[in-house]
Amino acid sequence: MFTGTYTAIVTPFRNGEIDADALRRLVRAQISAGVDGIVPVGTTGESPTLDYEEHIEVIAYAVEFAGGKIKVLGGSGSNSTSEAVYLTKGAEKVGADGTLQVAPYYNKPTQEGLYQHFLEISRATKLPMILYSIPSRCGVEIAVDTVRRLAAATPRLAGIKEAGGNPDRVTQLRAALGKQFTIFSGDDALTLPFMALGAHGVISVASNVIPRPVARMVRAAAAGDFTTARRLHGQYHPLFRDLFIETNPIPVKAALAMMGQIQEEYRSPLVPMSPKNRETLKATLARCGLLSQ
Repeated sequence: MFTGTYTAIVTPFRNGEIDADALRRLVRAQISAGVDGIVPVGTTGESPTLDYEEHIEVIAYAVEFAGGKIKVLGGSGSNSTSEAVYLTKGAEKVGADGTLQVAPYYNKPTQEGLYQHFLEISRATKLPMILYSIPSRCGVEIAVDTVRRLAAATPRLAGIKEAGGNPDRVTQLRAALGKQFTIFSGDDALTLPFMALGAHGVISVASNVIPRPVARMVRAAAAGDFTTARRLHGQYHPLFRDLFIETNPIPVKAALAMMGQIQEEYRSPLVPMSPKNRETLKATLARCGLLSQ
């Protein structure tokens, strides 16, 4: 069962190429901070602008650098079923522990189309599968009943990352799928309320920057220590907010660059932050003790 804090890790670049040395340092920092796993090449990993070979290469690096100390959920979804199957087979071949499957984007399939898409992927691999519902990017929500149908049809389905901003979905999913089905928050600011309703953790953007506090907050909530969890949530909520002041992963890569951990480099059409937003983010990082004033 996948539970706890999983970092949707950035893909660092240098001169247009994958920066494996920087990725190694990032993964080692995640391990030291006590996260439970990482998710390479998801939204935060700029998956839309990596080609097939780069996509599988980043997952392979993540597996190598994790060294079995934390789990690796390879982001291998696509709006093309055949592409998702290809990438998922690649993730399995290089040793990922599981796969994150985003809802197909842009083409807006029906719920039956979603069902058939995920079912075909599950039949092509032995990897456990975490669905990823993010209607704001995909234009379609994975319905609770579709998740229930998939869970009944394949033993591969292990959980879902909920990034629709609706806490009621947690209650609905828990009622439909039982206690063993993993529900991850897909939004750092909603991790605590989602866990209060029965979610098992978070696939986090903020834990790129503050892995230890996010892991502590999630462990506290899982143990029922909501006093500690609320304190950490309140302390870092400004960062949870400002890491989305522009399109993810622009702010989180800017933050990591300000902290000296990566080069600030993106794949087009993503571009650097506006000067105004950069100053806002810099001030928030300083207030959280992550940069000197």
